[in-house]
Amino acid sequence: MALSWADTGHLVIAMALTYLLGFERDLRGAPTGDRVFALVGTGAGVIGIIAAHGAPNVLAGAITGIGFIGGGLVLHQALGGQQVVMGLTTAAAIFAATAIGAAAGQGRLLVAGAATALVLFVLEIRHIRVLSMLDGRRWARHFHDDEEYARKDPPPGGQ
Repeated sequence: MALSWADTGHLVIAMALTYLLGFERDLRGAPTGDRVFALVGTGAGVIGIIAAHGAPNVLAGAITGIGFIGGGLVLHQALGGQQVVMGLTTAAAIFAATAIGAAAGQGRLLVAGAATALVLFVLEIRHIRVLSMLDGRRWARHFHDDEEYARKDPPPGGQ
């Protein structure tokens, strides 16, 4: 399999789109940023190119592998009396960057571009004044907390 100019262009687009996601994560102080996202996206782009040229099972391995990286980003720690999970948003964004890179590598540029726009929308929703109305944390005080509700009224049978 020879690398074509189209494949090279797809790879550059994979890197550029995922760099944008990492740039947003850097702006928000996430544990990983533009370099990590660009590397993940470029790697996924290469895997997408390989898959498009006759080895589709390689994508399954990439998705499994990125799960290990995502797992390493997620920290579970005690903060006062509460258990806190940190890094989950960045881990999910890394997963999305993998999919975006793979799509771009396969030449599905419209899908990759739309996915990038959607991921950026989700990551920025609470930071844009007009869109902050869609942030669930804004409305949480008006609803019962599932954890608190479960402690007060456990289901029958103690489960």
